[in-house]
Amino acid sequence: MLKGHQSWIFENRPSILGTATVVGPFEGQGPLAEDFDIIHGELSLGQDSWEKAERTLLEEAAKLAIENAGLTKEQINFFLGGDLMNQIISTSFAARTFEIPYIGIFGACSTSMESLAVAANLVNSRSAQYALSSACSHNSTAEKQFRYPTEYGSQKPPTAQFTVTGAGASVVSQSGKGPYVTSATIGRVIDMGITDPFNMGAAMAPAAVDTIQAHFRDFQIEPGHYDLIVTGDLSKVGYEIACDLFEKHKVPIQQTEYKDCGMMIYDYEKQMVQAGASGCGCSAVVTYGHLLKRLRNHELNRILVVATGALMSPISYQQGESIPCIAHAVSIEREMGKI
Repeated sequence: MLKGHQSWIFENRPSILGTATVVGPFEGQGPLAEDFDIIHGELSLGQDSWEKAERTLLEEAAKLAIENAGLTKEQINFFLGGDLMNQIISTSFAARTFEIPYIGIFGACSTSMESLAVAANLVNSRSAQYALSSACSHNSTAEKQFRYPTEYGSQKPPTAQFTVTGAGASVVSQSGKGPYVTSATIGRVIDMGITDPFNMGAAMAPAAVDTIQAHFRDFQIEPGHYDLIVTGDLSKVGYEIACDLFEKHKVPIQQTEYKDCGMMIYDYEKQMVQAGASGCGCSAVVTYGHLLKRLRNHELNRILVVATGALMSPISYQQGESIPCIAHAVSIEREMGKI
């Protein structure tokens, strides 16, 4: 199981049996709209608070993922996931609804791959037959908690990012036709002393590069091993910094195609999103919607998804603390190959 210093190899090849993505109206106007299962026409989703709307996103995604896997919720051994809210209330309250044994995870925007890595580990070790992994976010809940309520109408700098309204979920199984979760690298907390909550890309980029380097080192491979490497919501600012760091550390990232989920989900020319997208739902819906569709359509054979997260809280940044960041990498393959 343990490979190198901080990676896991899943020799039993856990299969992603079913997935689902649910997004808001703004995401439904972007270039990946056709890859999402449900697109809501309004942000409130018929609820009387933004927080309840976010919970509804996750409940819908989890329910549909289970259905797409051909299962019932009673067959799921463990439900894993998290969000950006204090005490991860969106996920915890959804777990209350489903009544599935629950493992709450907080990795900020890295939660999508952290939950998938842990779910795959449980399934690979035969500690679970079926595990449900998830992540969600909502633009209005994140703005309300971390910045300013949207009604305030405050201006934002070009480095700021736009939180995705969306939820993604996947069912990981001991058997299935794939795609398969083949490995994971658990990241270290990296803090470069950045204190600006409107510059998440710059704060998270070093963590992403550190985890990618660790992944290559632990498995003794190079970027060309993958058809595609994607980071999670570094967006334009962080993506450019990551490219500079790859060059500085002599990582031959040009061997493969390198993209960022935060730059993929919105149309820069038509949608005003500053530097790009962020949020727990960003890498979750891009991965479980767009990327897995490309795998299933044989457009890709092997990908590495590196979700990034800023591990701050409203209290920490109000007190002037710097922003510690982390990234977790998960490799997903279309066929039952060997890493």
